[in-house]
Amino acid sequence: MEVVIWCGGLGTRLREETEFRPKPMVCIGDRPILWHIMKTYAAHGHTDFVLALGYKGEFIKDYFLNYEVMSCDVTLSLGARDKLCLHNAHNEAGWRITLADTGLQSLKGSRLKRLERYISGDTFMATYGDGLANVDIDALLKFHHSHGKIATLTGVNPAARFGELKLEGNEVRSFTEKPLKSTVGLINGGYFVFNRKIFDYLSEDESCDFEYGPLEDIARAGELMVYKHPGFWACMDTIRDVEYLNRLWAEDNALWKIWDDTPVKKTCPKG
Repeated sequence: MEVVIWCGGLGTRLREETEFRPKPMVCIGDRPILWHIMKTYAAHGHTDFVLALGYKGEFIKDYFLNYEVMSCDVTLSLGARDKLCLHNAHNEAGWRITLADTGLQSLKGSRLKRLERYISGDTFMATYGDGLANVDIDALLKFHHSHGKIATLTGVNPAARFGELKLEGNEVRSFTEKPLKSTVGLINGGYFVFNRKIFDYLSEDESCDFEYGPLEDIARAGELMVYKHPGFWACMDTIRDVEYLNRLWAEDNALWKIWDDTPVKKTCPKG
């Protein structure tokens, strides 16, 4: 089953970073947020990715085209390119990645429609290239198949970055340090599952949006369901978000990290 990730937006609210690279390539630790999102799906066995590229998409192409060399120690013989040796295999072996240019100015609905030819089955997944979560993908898919509708979105509580005050009148009665979720209602957190019938609601016209228009039409038709995710979710929308997510990663408190990163070792023979 393919996993579509929207990677083409301008990221204007994160201009400090996106002046030089697309938002999905902004790093948490030493890896782009896009890599973190893909690792979440891969942890559940889903490693067939279709990336909808747009703004500065060449950075994403370059990253994956050079992934093998940049992720491993290398021994090479100058003048003999066929003797390139990668010493330590990475944990992403077997990932299949389609890098598709979906237009510089295209909105998300248009980008998704332009990927239709890369979707092979009746069901596929999709998410935004700037949102992290510890969603149980297996449970999400089971829920989607249980209701038989066209679309499922994951509903989340916005992450609270700071301590939450519990008040009685004007008196502070308790203080909760960085709660995992706030008390507001659910919002669209991405991590969608779609039946390919969704393409009937989309157009390749670059003005075709997704949340405004197609998703609203699907909801009015009674074909949109929500999978409620009570766990961790956060988006990277501002420089404060970048700092927050990097702090969680540095403190080994990255709740979206559900994968095993035990290094894979491989040694080339001499000669």
